[in-house]
Amino acid sequence: MEKIRIGFGLGTNSHTNEPSRLQPMIDGLEANGFDSIWFAERVAGATLDPIVAMTWAAARTEKLKFGPSVMVVPGRNPVLLAKSLASLDRVSGGRVLPAFGLGAVNLGEHQAFGVERKERAPWFNEALPLLRRLWTEEVVDHHGERFHLEGVRVEPKPVQDPLEIWLGGIAPSELRRTGQLGDGWLPSFCTPDDVAAAIPIIDQHSDEAGRPRIDRGHFGALISYSRDGTIPERLVKLVETRRPDLRAEDIVCTNREAIEGRVKEFVDAGASKFVVMPMIEPDDWHAELDQLAEATLHLHN
Repeated sequence: MEKIRIGFGLGTNSHTNEPSRLQPMIDGLEANGFDSIWFAERVAGATLDPIVAMTWAAARTEKLKFGPSVMVVPGRNPVLLAKSLASLDRVSGGRVLPAFGLGAVNLGEHQAFGVERKERAPWFNEALPLLRRLWTEEVVDHHGERFHLEGVRVEPKPVQDPLEIWLGGIAPSELRRTGQLGDGWLPSFCTPDDVAAAIPIIDQHSDEAGRPRIDRGHFGALISYSRDGTIPERLVKLVETRRPDLRAEDIVCTNREAIEGRVKEFVDAGASKFVVMPMIEPDDWHAELDQLAEATLHLHN
């Protein structure tokens, strides 16, 4: 059986964005033994920039891993992004979990990154293999449609060799990209049935691309939960838009205790890495994380 690990995530509108809120959350995650913290990226949202937030977490902790959920690649210079994440992995002792995406389907976000929607996938598909080369090769030469590099070096190299790239999404194009380019898969807005159906599809795309299949321990899922059974109307509408075949209750656990059953269902479907995320953030992070740890961390093996 693959190792089950439980991480914690903040959403795109998280208001945990100042020291008085960050400190008890990060300290509680580290003290309780959660595996990781994941910071969403949304330029127009209240959430912090993920590089800044991960750096803050790295400086305050010794064991907690951290990742962006997910960091937008189209619009970013891959050399500078490779340098930032390699540096962060170095100063944290190898605790970075790179997770990348194309960015929200939102005009404001597209303008912020300067990439038209139709250009996002080609940019991503060229940049991702380039990031991996910059982390592992001493000198990189690359001549593609968007990037031209001659004799480029990124030093220091990451502690992790290699830095493993996590992707998400359950659309056919996203499953194909995961199989072709990813080292791990961590989707959101999904059910155990979705995961069970997607894993062989991802494997097939890996086979067709002539690359190794994703490690069996690198499939996971994001699990949203409500502390009091209330599902925010914005989330209900989001589920209706993104997954019209499902109800919000199919995606969101309506209390902490329900997370255990959902995790077991996902494990049966082939997943073992999880990020739990509250729909409404608590006033008291210490109490919330203590109770969440009691409800979930006994599942670690």
